[in-house]
This record gives sequence, structure tokens and C-alpha cells, in this order.
Amino acid sequence: MRDLGVGFGYLLKGQRWMTRHGRSYGFGLLPGLITLVLYAAALVALAVWGEDAVTWATPFADHWSSPWQGLFRGFLTAVLFALGLLLAVLTFTAVTLLIGQPFYENLSERVDAEASPDGTAPRSDLPLRRELWISARDSLRVLVRAALWGVLLFALGFLPFVGQTAVPVLGFFVTGFFLTEELAAVALQRRGVELRARLALLRSRKTLVWGFGTPLGLAFLVPFVAVFLMPGAVAGATLLARDLLGEETADDSAPDAPDAPGAAGGRPDTEDVSP
Repeated sequence: MRDLGVGFGYLLKGQRWMTRHGRSYGFGLLPGLITLVLYAAALVALAVWGEDAVTWATPFADHWSSPWQGLFRGFLTAVLFALGLLLAVLTFTAVTLLIGQPFYENLSERVDAEASPDGTAPRSDLPLRRELWISARDSLRVLVRAALWGVLLFALGFLPFVGQTAVPVLGFFVTGFFLTEELAAVALQRRGVELRARLALLRSRKTLVWGFGTPLGLAFLVPFVAVFLMPGAVAGATLLARDLLGEETADDSAPDAPDAPGAAGGRPDTEDVSP
């Protein structure tokens, strides 16, 4: 159970790291804002035309008597919107990371350099186009896994009592696991750790992953919060990735130290924000 507190500690450290690097934080909000606008437009469209879509998909209910037709289609419309919202939560991180790939790579490298005793950080030799392709491909594969869990949890939700108590809690833990995978992938992919190995690494310390990702997933349910937490979440996930790999880390205060020219990893923010 100690790992739960350690994982949550990395989440807090990541947010604290960003408060000490204000210019980088401001630049890091842009990918989240772009993704938020896109997702908000999609959810509004789903709310406006969701009922029409359900009516089109259920022609067999056209001749049902009242109130059964309205109840049936109303239930399906609510389920459709709930699934859309769940999908938005599960994919928000992946899409934001894809849009902000150059910045988040730079941010993760900085956190690595400041946390490393020798002030160095692993670097990827792959071209940006290749990194974007790998990130998009792996995110899609993770999304498929998350969707399968979503379908299973949706089906279990119909069970009496269990569906209203245990299933929602399990859903938050599942969401937290996949959120952590997407965020930690920035640092782990830079080290050449492929998706299957990343998932195995995360499963080896589930409580650490849940301690980081579950409260983050709960926070992401609050409108606009995900935008403001994303940069710090990437920073915290980088520290978590170092822990998972057993890499030596400098004094815990090092990642929170303000930028200073000449310090390990402490380059001016005017340089840090460039991809």
C-alpha cells in the first residue's frame, strides 16, 4: 500500500515542478486547450444529434407504444453520451500528447536531467515523424484495450448492487492505469521501451500506477482541469518512469529547483519552450 502514496507523491511533485517553471507551463497549456476545444465541439454535437442517431439506429421501435419507446430511446441516448464522455476522458491524454509531442518530449527531458545525479537525460535518435507515428500507433493500441475494458464494465454495470458500487470504482482504477501509461510513455518511449514492455512494467507495480493515475483520472472529470494539470502530469510521470526502471535519482528537491543558468538541466525557459 505504500506505493499508493508514492504514486500520488509523484503526481504532486510534477505539479510543483511546473509551478517553478512558469514560462514552460504557459506554453504547455496550448496542446490541452486545442484538444479541449475539439472535444467540447464533439460532445456538444453528440448532445444535439445523439437522439436523432439513436432514432435512426432503432427503426424497430418506431411502432412501440408510449411510454416504452421514449424510455427505451432516452436510455440509449443517455448511454451513448456517457460512452462518448468516457471515451473523451480515456483519449484526452493521448490526443493532447500527440498534439504537443515536441513540447512534452522537451519537458520530459528537462525533468530527467534535473532528477539525474549526473545531469543527463536519455534522448531519442528517431526523427520527429517516426516518433509521432509510434506515439499514434501505440495510443491506438492502448485505446483498443481501454475500450474493451469499457465494454466489460458497461456490461457489469447492469448487475444489481455490484454495478452501482464496485464497477464505478473499478472503472476509475482502469482509467488511472491507462492514463499513467499514456503519460509515462513520453519518458519510456524515449528510452526505447516498447508498448508491451511498458504495460508489463506498469503491471509489476499496479499500486504505484493507481496512486498516480486514479486521482488524476478523477480530476480530469472536472471540466477544464485536465488542461491545467497536463504539463505537471507529464513531469510527474517522468519521475514515476525513473522509479519503475530503478534509475538513480538525485535529491528529491532537485526537480523542484528553479531554473538557473549553469545548473544541471537548468536552462532558461526561453530556450526550453522550443521543441
